[in-house]
Amino acid sequence: MTQTSDEAVQAAHTENRSAPRIHRAWFVAAVTFVTIIGAAAFRSLPGLLIDPLHDDFGWSRGTISAAVSVNLALYGLTAPFAAALMDRFGIRRVVAVALTVIAVGSGLTVWMTAAWQLMLYWGLLVGLGSGSMALAFAATVTNRWFTERRGLVTGILTAASASGQLIFLPVLSWMVEKHDWRPAAITVALAALAVVPFVWLLLRDHPADVGLKPYGATEFVPKPDPVPGAARRAVTALFKAARTGPFWLLAGTFAICGASTNGLIQTHFVPAAHDHGMPVTAAASLLAVIGVFDVVGTVASGWFTDRFEPRRLLAVYYALRGISLLFLPMLLAPSVHPPMLFFIVFYGLDWVATVPPTVALCREQYGDDSAIVFGWVLASHQVGAALIAFLGGVARDVFGSYDMIWYASGALCAAAALMALVIRRRPVAVPLAATA
Repeated sequence: MTQTSDEAVQAAHTENRSAPRIHRAWFVAAVTFVTIIGAAAFRSLPGLLIDPLHDDFGWSRGTISAAVSVNLALYGLTAPFAAALMDRFGIRRVVAVALTVIAVGSGLTVWMTAAWQLMLYWGLLVGLGSGSMALAFAATVTNRWFTERRGLVTGILTAASASGQLIFLPVLSWMVEKHDWRPAAITVALAALAVVPFVWLLLRDHPADVGLKPYGATEFVPKPDPVPGAARRAVTALFKAARTGPFWLLAGTFAICGASTNGLIQTHFVPAAHDHGMPVTAAASLLAVIGVFDVVGTVASGWFTDRFEPRRLLAVYYALRGISLLFLPMLLAPSVHPPMLFFIVFYGLDWVATVPPTVALCREQYGDDSAIVFGWVLASHQVGAALIAFLGGVARDVFGSYDMIWYASGALCAAAALMALVIRRRPVAVPLAATA
């Protein structure tokens, strides 16, 4: 192919020049990090909206949680198709469109008057947009631009969402409490739009676009041709992965991961703490502090994943998370006290530490299709999150308390720890051939 030969010539010319002191891959990772931070604003808002929407419109918490669950489910179910679309149209185009859809959906909520509009704007539009900005985006960037330090980079990019939560949660909670939920929704829309220029001007789809080898690679890697049939490729990868035992174990553990993080803590921690008399801003600040330690824990998990067996890391992470959730109902109180702070630190270190070892196991098992397969594993994560987000709201309506959900999630985490240990390792990654 002419394109390939031109790229090879360009690469050879590039290598004849003095090598840059910092590889371009790190700049791409930095742009990806900023992009995920900007998109993280929408991840911070659902838990802050439950009580205000209940008070403003009289909708039940179950109805509001149903819209959140639609958002969470679409966040996951869109991810594998988004990964395939990135192979077809490029990372920049897909991510720029996704951010725009998020901004439109969040902005339209300002004018809603009925629950079905919440389902449409926040559930459908923001869910579809956020699904294209899911962790499959980080996995695709990591797979294309890095052959070394993949675990570390995965951890850093995963931590970006927590960093965004740290930035936006205190601001959005202050807006909701002092003004209204509508300015907070507009802030989310503007944050998503603000990132679009960074994506379009600074992000590059492949190292070959700038005549470079991936970071740590010994040979130049030509840019692959666009892969047609994105939807068919995503479904084909699912069918092939579904015939293997590790896929179901990874999907099952990650479903529990989503249930015990996004679906449970991120959606219901603030209203649960408020039930015990804690001010919304204080509860939101604690959730933001979880984001601080999430950054530390996830980056550390990426470093560990480069050095230790991912299955055992997963087992330890899930076991520790389950123990912490079992103690949470005893810690909720009108004010913040040292045992609660200990929970926040302990739980925060474990929030999404499961992502780097899960990505590593997907890469080991499914080779070139690992980003798409991880997209399907992420879909199970979000289905689990959606289920618990909905059940948590229903449980609060029926029992007047969230305690049952905390205990059930702790037990599920114990099951996830056992499931992680029985995943069979594959000594050599075997790609799933895509049939286009």
